[in-house]
Amino acid sequence: MDIRVLKPSDIPHVQLANITNLPENYFCKYYLYHAMSWPQLSYVAVDVSRPQKTPYDPPKIVGYVLAKMEEEPTDGVQHGHITSLSVMRTHRRLGLAEKLMRQSQRAMAETFSAHYVSLHVRISNTAALHLYRDTLGFTVDKVEPKYYADGEDAYSMRMDLSSLRQELIDAESDGEQDEIKSEGKDEGDEVGSAGKKGDGGDGKGGKKRKVKVKVGRGLGVGELVERNEAGS
Repeated sequence: MDIRVLKPSDIPHVQLANITNLPENYFCKYYLYHAMSWPQLSYVAVDVSRPQKTPYDPPKIVGYVLAKMEEEPTDGVQHGHITSLSVMRTHRRLGLAEKLMRQSQRAMAETFSAHYVSLHVRISNTAALHLYRDTLGFTVDKVEPKYYADGEDAYSMRMDLSSLRQELIDAESDGEQDEIKSEGKDEGDEVGSAGKKGDGGDGKGGKKRKVKVKVGRGLGVGELVERNEAGS
């Protein structure tokens, strides 16, 4: 199974997964709006075990998370929002929903420094509530009456991302320290004849053996330079 960033070419397959599993459906341009505005935040789960008969076979997308950043947050706090999450019934109980959510949350904190992430869920959706509240650590902020088109209430939930943001900061700091240490290290011992102790350069540990070599005019360089200058 491969979890990767949502591509615009995935949208028809994501829309099919949405229509198959959820009562809340969206137009293709709404998915495209997410993919183009916040390309780092939405992910798909692809079943790579399916044999690909031709290079043109579409990926078998079995799950997705559609996410965005709130453009004008009412509380004035930078935060992300999960628009939709779904996994095909054939691929549930594999932890895909949790992995999709965690990847999106990490991207929110890392790319946009989001302070928290919010979402809405039907009060009757016990499976989703278990995932959000018990597995991921979301808490219920409030109940929004008749939030859905059929009149059902929704829990407005949120999860604080401050600890994740701190983890990312610490990891970045540790990486910088490791880089500084590696830059200060010697590049390694000398090799070849230069690396032999007491070696005078002849590789036998004896006295230095002087070798006369031609330099400058001895190699004819001066004549070449003079000839070039004369001809210019």
